[in-house]
Amino acid sequence: MAQERLSRTVIDAHSHIGELPPFAFYDLEEPVKPTVYDFPGTGEYVAHMDRLGVERALVLPNYGVPDQGHPFSLNSVVLDAVGSVDRLRGGLWVSFLPQNKEMTLESLRNAGEEGIVALKTTFLLGGTPNPEDWDDDTAEIVDACFDAAEEHDLVFHFHTSPGGSSDITNFIPLIERYGKRVKIYLVHFGGGVSGHIRLVPKFLDWVEQGYRVYTDTTWSVGFGARWLMTEIENRGVGQDRVLFASDEPWSDFWSEYHKIVGAPVGDELKDRILHTNFEELYGHAW
Repeated sequence: MAQERLSRTVIDAHSHIGELPPFAFYDLEEPVKPTVYDFPGTGEYVAHMDRLGVERALVLPNYGVPDQGHPFSLNSVVLDAVGSVDRLRGGLWVSFLPQNKEMTLESLRNAGEEGIVALKTTFLLGGTPNPEDWDDDTAEIVDACFDAAEEHDLVFHFHTSPGGSSDITNFIPLIERYGKRVKIYLVHFGGGVSGHIRLVPKFLDWVEQGYRVYTDTTWSVGFGARWLMTEIENRGVGQDRVLFASDEPWSDFWSEYHKIVGAPVGDELKDRILHTNFEELYGHAW
């Protein structure tokens, strides 16, 4: 069967590079590799782009196994990618956990490298985005991360998913403390039904209030992308704040693409999401 190829200009705003070892998730008896494949290095990732017809992309360290050091170890893969291929820009892995302080500070030393345009972290490996729950050691690391993001005009990517520390409700105080100072990108738009329902009105309110918030619709459930895009057109705000992303290899490129292309909104908004918003957000880096 022939590989489907894009007929529209597409830039992938959030995907992952680097190899992830098999792991016995959720007490499975044997290690598994649920993504089936990954992109160990620059060559494999660029070949993936070429198969699809993707123009440019932002790459971040691959993660998912409960090993704090693993995504940090892939910062070098990101740096190699952005240093060797002009179609790529990258984000560095950081952590708010005090136990990862030295690895985070080492990441931040590379924050000014050419081609680095973002920072990325998750709370699936521990910690919380809620400033009300930070101790002094955590607050010190957080300040270092946001200082670096502000100094180098980096976009701060945060994983979101419903329930636990990554639930969107835990991000509200963080965004309202830092979101007018630094660009904050909420990956997965809340990550599920509860996240979408809570976030659609709140996200557009934040935009109207001057917060520098961005998102993508990866992992969004059925109605999620459709509702967000329809509300953007209805309210006339937020059309510049949603970016297309595949989250490959953790999601599926074509399903993420078609939920944008198939939405009941105008082509102008679709094109903004598929490439123009990325070009405006990261244009200074090209």
